[in-house]
Amino acid sequence: MEGRFAHLGTFIRVSDATSNSSEQAGPRASHRLARDLALYTVARLALVAALAAAIVFGAKLAGVEVPIMVALIFALLIALPLSLVLFSKLRRRLNEDIAIVDERRRRDKADLRAKLRGDS
Repeated sequence: MEGRFAHLGTFIRVSDATSNSSEQAGPRASHRLARDLALYTVARLALVAALAAAIVFGAKLAGVEVPIMVALIFALLIALPLSLVLFSKLRRRLNEDIAIVDERRRRDKADLRAKLRGDS
């Protein structure tokens, strides 16, 4: 029985080594990615909220009542292209962070496959 399951011990050691090295290799990139993603999401939601408020209060000044759902839909449609222009620097930084984390995952996956094949 030990012979049949001997490879499991090797697999567990390789997995543990790979996960530890990937955690040590770039925790900053992962944290930066999470921070930038949260910041970008909050910025886009704030833009939608500001545009919706401008639509509602602008309509009230003109003497027209606009339902909040209609204002939110129009604000969302306006915010989509506007956020591409207003938040381009943040979006570029987010894309760079995604590329760094993605490259690290690819490298770790290739290392794990090589170790499982027995390559050094």
